[in-house]
Amino acid sequence: MLGLRRCHDRLHVRNRRRIMASPPTTRLDAAHFDAQALRWDANPAFRARGEKLAQAIRQAVPLGPHMRALDYGSGTGLLSFPLKDELGSILLADSSGGMLEVAARKIAEQGVRNLATVKLDLLVDPLPAQRFDLIYTSMTLHHVPDTDRILRIFHALLKPGGYLCVADLDQEDGSFHGPEVDVHHGFDRAELSRRAAKAGFGDVRFQTVFSITKEQENGARDYPVFLMSAQRANHP
Repeated sequence: MLGLRRCHDRLHVRNRRRIMASPPTTRLDAAHFDAQALRWDANPAFRARGEKLAQAIRQAVPLGPHMRALDYGSGTGLLSFPLKDELGSILLADSSGGMLEVAARKIAEQGVRNLATVKLDLLVDPLPAQRFDLIYTSMTLHHVPDTDRILRIFHALLKPGGYLCVADLDQEDGSFHGPEVDVHHGFDRAELSRRAAKAGFGDVRFQTVFSITKEQENGARDYPVFLMSAQRANHP
């Protein structure tokens, strides 16, 4: 019994050390983005990234005024505003009410008639009744816990022949947000392509759009951002 007790004590100490050594987990939830919403558009890097991604989508998808689009994880609309004149309508969806308030104010101030906002978390809320010709999402997928499920939901929300565009980080070591932040550390392109195909998408393609440079302990580091484009089959 004494030997078993000592063994148990050693295991207990090792487990305590392991727990104490684990970094705290931080979630970048809606409240986090609410707090940044009012100053989001003041960042010229964010605005430039929206323009670059809009151009990449133009190259990947034949846009037209007949198309209804969903911008999932839209933030303040920095990707949708550059595309608004090339699409029939765009629904800006986000779980951050603060971001959507900024987007709605911009829509009203500019008199834009084909943009609308909705507070929406597709993993929690009922799916919208609308079906879309195009769904795009920028730097959002790595915040979604269940990648396979959200890809299946995107597929369900697209009309036959509809397009999906996903912009996100290439796989990295966790240093982009920090190891304590509970997100996916980017995506391996081959693995994401396999997951998209499993969800029902075809014609999966990738292009590198830009890199985000961040200062780390060992100096500046570049984090490439890709655009994945894919298409739902042209039948129900």
